[in-house]
Formats: sequence, structure tokens, C-alpha cells
Amino acid sequence: MDRKEKLETLLRSFEQYYDVRRENVAEPFAAEAEFSLHDEQYFLVKSARLAEADSREYVFFALEERLDADRFAVLDEAAWEQGLARVKPHANHRNTDIVLVILADEIEETVFAGISKTRRYKSYRLGFQGWSHYRLIASELSSGRTSSNRQGRSLKKLVSNIF
Repeated sequence: MDRKEKLETLLRSFEQYYDVRRENVAEPFAAEAEFSLHDEQYFLVKSARLAEADSREYVFFALEERLDADRFAVLDEAAWEQGLARVKPHANHRNTDIVLVILADEIEETVFAGISKTRRYKSYRLGFQGWSHYRLIASELSSGRTSSNRQGRSLKKLVSNIF
């Protein structure tokens, strides 16, 4: 399987819970996925609402032939900036997480080391209007190796099961 076929396999697994877009996607990404959840908690009747929370997640998929440090920096910054541009903090906003999934034929060793150290976080109004975490995973398709940051460890199992 080549990169595009593996991306399609990955996107099909996301389609069950996410709104996946393959076309009209901002550069430098090959596809995007969005998940949104609105949760309300009531006490006995709906008019006695206890809590309300909105959660979102934006996933950016990148396909690369060879991932070097410069290209990784471009993808990393683009995902974070495009994700933050979509955040709309408000009183019931819980979180908006941003995820970057990179599929590359070859990944430089320095990039593997840098991925695990990547950490981004933003809180809105000292956390009273939510926060944003950044999850990152990169998979080298030629060897099957994957690397992720601390927040993205949960994605390792998903990617390894698919490939």
C-alpha cells in the first residue's frame, strides 16, 4: 500500500465519529476531520440544567515523501495556527483539541526525537473558558515506526492497528 491508500484507510476509520473532508483542505494538509460534542446534565427535568459543555477536536492529516526538520516545523505550526483560528471560547466551552497526523515514507531521526518533545497548550481566560491540547503522531511507512508527543500516545495504538 502506498501513502494515499494508507491515508484512505485511516480516514475511513475516522469517518464513524468525525466529519472528514478530503477536498477544499487548506495547504499543507491532505485531509481534515472535525469532531464536536455538546453535553448537558440535568437534575430531574430538563429545565433544571446543572451543567453544559462543548468539546471539539480538529484533526489535520499530512502526507509526505520525506519528512525533515524544516518540513516538520511548517506542518507543526500550520496545524496549531489553523486549529487555534477555529476555537471560539465561551462560558460553556470545555476544550478544543488539535491533532496532527503525519504519514511519511521516510522520517529523519532528528524529527523522531523532536516529535516526542513537542508540547503545546493554551488556556482561555485562565481555564474558565476551556483549553486546547495539541496531539501529534508521525508514522514512517517504510519501517512501520511511529513517534508521538505525550498527548498523542493514545493515537499510537490506533495507527498501529490500522497499519
